Amino acid sequence: MATILVIEDEPALQKVLDYNFKQAGHEVLVTPRGAEGVSLARERHPDIVLLDQMLPDVKGTEVCRALQLHPETRDLPIVFVTARGDEVDRIVAFELSAVDYVVKPFSVRELVLRVQAI
Repeated sequence: MATILVIEDEPALQKVLDYNFKQAGHEVLVTPRGAEGVSLARERHPDIVLLDQMLPDVKGTEVCRALQLHPETRDLPIVFVTARGDEVDRIVAFELSAVDYVVKPFSVRELVLRVQAI
C-alpha cells in the first residue's frame, strides 16, 4: 500500500482519484492548493504525488520546484496530471524531474497502473 498525495483543484476529479486509488488499496491525501500540498508532503511523507499544473494559488511547476528543494521531499516521485498537453509543458515537467506526465482526459485505470509501476 502506498500513500498518494493528490494536488488537484477539480472536485469531481479529486473524488474519482480518491475512490479509485482507495479501491486499489492505497491511502489518499487530497488538497486543491499547491501550498497546502507542499506542507502535506513535508508532514505526511507520501510515496508519490499526483500534481495538477494549473492550481488556484500557485503553478504546479512551482510546487514541483518547492518539493525538489526540500531535503525531505527531494526524492519524492511526481506525476503531473494536467490538461496542458503541449510539448513544452511536458519537457519542463521532465526537466523538473517529474517521473511521468499524464494529459487530461485520461484513463483512471491506466493512471492507477502507472502509479503502481512507479
